[in-house]
Amino acid sequence: MSGSPPTSGIKTLTQNRKARHDYVILDALEAGIALVGTEVKVLREGKGSLVGAYASVDAKGNVLLHNVTIPPYDFGNRFNHDSLRVRHLLVHKSQARKLKAQVEQKGNTLVPLSLYLSKGRVKVELAICRGKSAPDKRETIKRRDANREARRAISRHFR
Repeated sequence: MSGSPPTSGIKTLTQNRKARHDYVILDALEAGIALVGTEVKVLREGKGSLVGAYASVDAKGNVLLHNVTIPPYDFGNRFNHDSLRVRHLLVHKSQARKLKAQVEQKGNTLVPLSLYLSKGRVKVELAICRGKSAPDKRETIKRRDANREARRAISRHFR
C-alpha cells in the first residue's frame, strides 16, 4: 500500500484535491472499479468528479464507492448509465476485511483520492483517512507556504 499510484503508464482522469486538505491520509491502496462502457468513455474525456465521494464496506464484505459523479455519455442511448450510481470496487477479500476493520475505528473513513488509467483499466486510489481539525488545516497551510517561500529564496539565490 503506497501513498500514490505508480507513475509509469498512468493517465490521471480526476483527483479529489479537497480530500488532501480535509483529511490526514493514513494509508492508501489501488483498487479496480466496476464500470459500464459509457462511464469509461466519459472518464476518458475528463468529465468525472470525486467531490463528496466516499467508500464503504457492507456486511458481505463488498467495497462500494458512493457519490462519484460521472455524467451521462453525450452520444449514449437509452442504456446510458445513472450518473450517481453506487459502484463496486474490486479488491481482494483480505483487503476488504482490513479496510472494514480500519474504518470501524473511530474517526476513520475511506476516501477516493484519484481515478486514473493503468494499462487501459480504470483504477481508483483509495485512502484510509482521519479528519483534520481547523488548527491542523491552518498548520498545513503554514507549512506549505513556508516551503514555497524557501524554494523561491533558493531559486533567487542561484540565479
